[in-house]
Amino acid sequence: MSQVQLGSEIPKDMIKAGKNLQLKKFKEDFVRFIFTQKIGFVSFLIILLVVIVAIIAPFIAPFDPISQDRAAFLSAPSSEHVMGTDDLGRDVLSRLLYGSRISLIVGFSTVIISIILGILIGMISGYFGGIVDMVIQRIMDAVMSIPALILALFIAALLGPAIQNVIIALVIIEIPRFARIVRGEMMRIRETNYVEASRSVGAGSFRIIMKHGLPNMMAPIIVMASLAFGQTIIAEASLSFLGIGTPPPNPSWGLMLSDASRYMESAPWLVLFPGLALSILVLAFNLFGDALRDFLDPKMS
Repeated sequence: MSQVQLGSEIPKDMIKAGKNLQLKKFKEDFVRFIFTQKIGFVSFLIILLVVIVAIIAPFIAPFDPISQDRAAFLSAPSSEHVMGTDDLGRDVLSRLLYGSRISLIVGFSTVIISIILGILIGMISGYFGGIVDMVIQRIMDAVMSIPALILALFIAALLGPAIQNVIIALVIIEIPRFARIVRGEMMRIRETNYVEASRSVGAGSFRIIMKHGLPNMMAPIIVMASLAFGQTIIAEASLSFLGIGTPPPNPSWGLMLSDASRYMESAPWLVLFPGLALSILVLAFNLFGDALRDFLDPKMS
């Protein structure tokens, strides 16, 4: 009886020790990232701040983002309206805070769905090769041969102006990029000695892909995902600016810029604040992605 209890305790202790070791390594890597990638860490803090602001927007926004006040038509920044009002008397600060939600929802949704589908397609293509790889890659080539914005415009216009349709259009654009990276990594991994050893002991394709393929390609996927966030946020703003993205009166940053384009001389604050917010967030994602690439690449350390 004591032997059974002893045997049942050992795996639990080993699992707990393994988790503690992983947590310790994560903390050490995070501290090393802070000291070696200072610009990347500042960018991470900016992204984290925008995420927090988006979450608590209903509690900190001074006004309803779609509420109109004709008495405050195109009011300049003041103590009541810190960033002024637009052509319908809507508070720019409130719309800016709520607009961060749409940008992040589109960004996160697009990247997560693209990663899942891109990994699935890329691993199948890279591992099995042959006719399967050829068919998949020709489809990817066809999608990537069309300029991204033109393809997004066509798909979004076909489906109609809605947030979910913008996400669908951007996912179709991003999938080939992730699939190409995953395919290349999978083709490299499948030829390694440890994969050959797994085959020799009878491991199936699914086990090899999930146990050896996926964990060893996470670094480039994470870097690609961080860079894709900025691209999708810009793409959503572009579609909204052209009138086929987020439908009004939703406070999208791109839609705010589109509405403000008629008042650039008389009300420059309408362009300044959403344009500045969009630029800072996209720059933060790009710098964070570059920092992650340098940090995770062993050749750079």
